[in-house]
Amino acid sequence: MNLTEIRNSLISKGLRVTPQRLSIFEAIIKLHDHPSADEIIAFIRQDQPNIATGTVYKVLDSLVENGLISKVKTDKDLMRYDALMVNHHHLYCVDSDKIHDYIDEELDALIAGYFAKKEISGFKIEDIRLQINGKFINEPS
Repeated sequence: MNLTEIRNSLISKGLRVTPQRLSIFEAIIKLHDHPSADEIIAFIRQDQPNIATGTVYKVLDSLVENGLISKVKTDKDLMRYDALMVNHHHLYCVDSDKIHDYIDEELDALIAGYFAKKEISGFKIEDIRLQINGKFINEPS
């Protein structure tokens, strides 16, 4: 996603296009490995050393609330951010705390079919995302 697409995404959600929103959204995309807020702040401060930590957290919350990014919590209780908003799952390395996206349409169909047959009384499923825990033997690119 380039700056024009980021701008259009913000506008489509009724958000003002500010330098802070652009920088933070772009940082999440450029870091592409589910960065934490601290990693986002460090990345942005290379070019904008005076950006306030509170501003970053407010913008992150706003982007999550508007469905432009999502939160991913690791087993070590570290909150990370994900800009990939298509249906996908995560491979989580318990040793390195790294997260990689895992897209598998066959798995999605299998899960959807399972829950279509197994109705959960009094509950409406809106989204299913798996976190598959393990150890990377060969680090995916």
